[in-house]
Amino acid sequence: MGINKKKNDKQPTKIDTVSKTSNTKVLAETSKSTFPIVGIGASAGGLEALEQFFENMPENNGMAFVVIQHLDPDHVGIMPELLQRITPMKVLQATDDLKVKPNSVYVIPPNKSMSLLNDALHLFDPVETRGLRLPIDIFFRSLADDRNEKSIGIILSGMGSDGSQGLKAIKEKGGIVLVQEPESAKFDGMPRSAIGAVIADIVAAANELPNKLIAFLAFTPETKPAPVFDSKSQSNLDKIIILLREHSGHDFSNYKKNTLLRRIDRRKGIHQIDKIQNYVRFLQENPKEVEILFKELLIGVTSFFRDPAVWEELKEKVFPTLIKELPEGHVIRAWVPACSTGEEAYSLAIIFKEAMEKVNSHKNLTLQIFATDLDHDAIDKARKGFFASNIAADVSSERIQKFFNRESDGYRVINAIREMVVFAPQNVIKDPPFTKIDILTCRNMLIYMESDLQKKLLVLFNYSLNIGGFMVLGTAESLGAHLDGFHEVNPKLKIFKRTPTVLSPELVDFPSSFYRPKTIIPEKTTTKIVENIQSLADQFIIQNYAPASVLVNMNGDILYITGRTGKYLEPAAGKANWNIHAMARNGLRQVLPGAFRKAVQNTDPIVIKKLKIGSDKEFQLVNLSIQRIENPEALRGMVLILFEDVPTDSDYHSKDATKPKRTSTGRMKELELELQRSYEELQSTREEMQTSQEELKSINEELQSTNEELQSTNEELTTSKEEMQSLNEELQTVNIELQSKVNDHARSNDDMKNLLNSTEIATLFLDKELFIRRYTEQATKIFKLRDTDIGRPFTDLVTDLQYPEIENHARKVIKDLISNEMAIETTDHRWFNVRIMPYRTIDDRIDGLVMTFTDITRSKKLEMELKEANEALRKREGS
Repeated sequence: MGINKKKNDKQPTKIDTVSKTSNTKVLAETSKSTFPIVGIGASAGGLEALEQFFENMPENNGMAFVVIQHLDPDHVGIMPELLQRITPMKVLQATDDLKVKPNSVYVIPPNKSMSLLNDALHLFDPVETRGLRLPIDIFFRSLADDRNEKSIGIILSGMGSDGSQGLKAIKEKGGIVLVQEPESAKFDGMPRSAIGAVIADIVAAANELPNKLIAFLAFTPETKPAPVFDSKSQSNLDKIIILLREHSGHDFSNYKKNTLLRRIDRRKGIHQIDKIQNYVRFLQENPKEVEILFKELLIGVTSFFRDPAVWEELKEKVFPTLIKELPEGHVIRAWVPACSTGEEAYSLAIIFKEAMEKVNSHKNLTLQIFATDLDHDAIDKARKGFFASNIAADVSSERIQKFFNRESDGYRVINAIREMVVFAPQNVIKDPPFTKIDILTCRNMLIYMESDLQKKLLVLFNYSLNIGGFMVLGTAESLGAHLDGFHEVNPKLKIFKRTPTVLSPELVDFPSSFYRPKTIIPEKTTTKIVENIQSLADQFIIQNYAPASVLVNMNGDILYITGRTGKYLEPAAGKANWNIHAMARNGLRQVLPGAFRKAVQNTDPIVIKKLKIGSDKEFQLVNLSIQRIENPEALRGMVLILFEDVPTDSDYHSKDATKPKRTSTGRMKELELELQRSYEELQSTREEMQTSQEELKSINEELQSTNEELQSTNEELTTSKEEMQSLNEELQTVNIELQSKVNDHARSNDDMKNLLNSTEIATLFLDKELFIRRYTEQATKIFKLRDTDIGRPFTDLVTDLQYPEIENHARKVIKDLISNEMAIETTDHRWFNVRIMPYRTIDDRIDGLVMTFTDITRSKKLEMELKEANEALRKREGS
C-alpha cells in the first residue's frame, strides 16, 4: 500500500486546496465571531507556568486568553499586575458581563466562578465557601458550549483533577486540548489527570505551548462547507480507514465523512502535515499514530447524569412504568452501548435505586445492566468504578454520600451499584446484541454514523427490546424516518417505547443476528461404544448395588447425590435449601452435626452403626459413614456421606418365622435410657452453641457499628483533607503572589539604596519617636553608627556635629510640619548643611523625619577666605 509522494505532490486534492487557502487566514483574521478563546486552568505552581507561557506568546496572536486559578476567597489577588509585566497584551481582571476581545488576557477574580456566553464573561458567587471548588471545569464547559470547535483548553501546573471534565466537553465539541508536560510542571496532579481523562492534542512544556498552539492553528482549516470529494481524496480516506481496520479490527467506513475528516485534520495540524496523502504515509510509518487516531474517533466523552432532565424523566416516569407493569421477581434487563468509562451505566443504576425507593414497590424487582463499548481501555476503567473528585460537579452531595465511598483521591461506586452492571467490550455493529432488553440507552453515538448504519442499528435495537421496553437516545439524535416499531414517549428528551411490529427484513444485514452454522463432524460410533462400555457398566453398578451417598462441601451444601436418599433426607419447608443439615430427617438430624465436625477435622472416617432414622413407628436402621476426601485433587476438601441400610428385627421375623421372638431385656432398657441421655446432652450442647453463636452475632453487629463509625470518621477526614488540599492550593497561589511582591520590594529597596548612596549625601530616616529606621553610608562619617543601631533613639548617637539643638529642632518639625535648614560645623572643622524635613507616605501621612547632611566644607572655607580677604583689603584702604 505504498504511496508515490512526488506524484501526489503535483496534483493536490480539493480538500488540500481548501485547507491551504484557509490556513493563510488563521492568525490574520480576528473578527468578532471567529477569534479563538483560550481557557487556561492553573493552580499550585501555576504563576511560574503562566509566566513561561505568556513570555513566549506574541502580542498580535488573534486570540483571547482567560486565566482560571484556585484563589483564596479572602485575598485580593495581584495576578493581573504580575502577568502585565510579562506580556505586552492587555491584562484585565474579569468583571461581570465583560465582552471578550482578541489579543487580551482576562483573569478570574477571587471568590467567583466564571462562565462564558456569547463571548461575554459572567461572574457567579460560588456555592461552596471553602473546600472543593471546580472553577476550571465550570468555565471550560461553558467555553465548549459557547465556542464549539473554536474552544481551546489548556491545563498547567496544579494539584487535584479540576479541569479534566471540562476538557472532555471541549473535546466533544471539536475544540483543542493542550496540557503542560507533567515532568516540567511544579505540581503534576492536574496535568496527569487531564492526560488520563482525554487524548490531549498537544503535550509540551509551558514555554513551548504558545508556538505549538500557533503552528497548530496555522494548519487547522477554517470552518467551511463539506468538501467535494474527488476520486483521489476518497482513495486517501479509504486508505486511512483500511489502516484503522488493520490496527483495531473495526471498520469506520460507515462513519460520517465530516467527522472523520475533522479528526484527521486535527492530527494533521498537530504534526504540521499539509496533505492527506502525506498523512497516510505518516500513519504507515507510525503505528502509534494509528492508535491515537483510533482513540480520537471513538470520542469517549461522558459524565454522570448528563442532561439532568432525561434522568429525571427516567426516575419519575419510565422506571415507575416498568415497575408497575413487570411481574413479581422480574429481572429488568438494561443495555448501555457505547458506555465509555461507565458514568452513564452507573447513573442508570442509581436512578433505578432511587425510583424503587420512591415507588416503594414490594415486587422484589432487580436491575441487570449490560454496558458495552468499543474501547477496551475505557471498559477497564469503568470496571474499577473509581472516579476523580471532580464528579462532584455532576453528582449531588446526597448521591455521593449514599452511592459512593470516599477514597484518598476520588470516589468509588459502592458494591450495591457496581454489582448491578456488567461491563464488556463489544462492537455493536458486528458483535451479537443483547436481547430481551427492557430499557436501552444509546446516547450520542448515532450522530457520528451515516444514515444507512443508523437505520441498521435502530432495527437492531428494535429487535433487542421487549415489547413495551424503552429506548433513550441523545438529545441531538432522532429516529427520523425509522419510527416503525417505536412510540415517542417524550420527543424533546428522545425517549421512545417499543411497540408490536413485524421484524424488519433489514436485520439480515447483521452477521451477528444469526449463529454461524457449526460444522458437524461424523462420529465414529464403534469407537465411541468401546470407549463407553466401562463407564456404562460402572454407572449401572452404582445405580443398582452401591449404597446411597451424598457429596457435600465443608459447609454441608450438597454437590452430588448417588442412589436413593429419600429415606434419609427430605427438602425443608420454605425457601429451597440444599444443605444436608437442613434436609436431614429425624434421627439423622441430631447425630449429623457432631459427626460431620469430627470428620472435617481429621481424615479418618467417622462411622455410626445402627442409627435409627425416622419416627418410632416407621424407622430405618442405617450404618452412617462420613469421611473427608483428600484424593483425587479435584475433590480435595469435600466430604462423602454414605448410607448403608441395616435389617431391623421385623425383617428377620418376616424372613424366618420359626426363630424365637426377641424381647427387650433390662440391659436394652438401660442402653435406651443412656442413649436418651446422650441425645439430651447433645441437645443441651447445641443450645449452648446456639447461644454462643448469638453472642458472636451480637459482637459482630457491634464491630460493624464500630466499623461504620470509623468509616464515617474516615469520610470526615477525607473531606477535611480535600478542604485542606484546596486551601493549600489557594495558599500556594497567594504565597507565589506575595513572594513576587517581596521580590519587587527587595528590588525597590536595592534601587533606593543605590540611589541614595550615589548622591553621596548623608541621610538619616527617623520615625515619629526619633528612632532610627535607615541610614546611608555617608552618615557614618558624621555619627557613630552601626547596623545594630537601627531601632535605637537618635539622641543616643555620638556625633561630631556642634548642634545641641538638633533634637529640639527635630521635634519642632514633627509638630509644625515645617522644614528646618542650617549650616553646622563639626569638631574637626567640617561644615554640613543640615536639613530636617517631615517624612510623608504615599497616602500623605507624616510618619517620621528625614535628615540630610550635605558637605559644604569647601564652599564654607572659600567663603571664610573671601571674607578674610575683604576685611584685609578694607583695612588697607582705611590706613
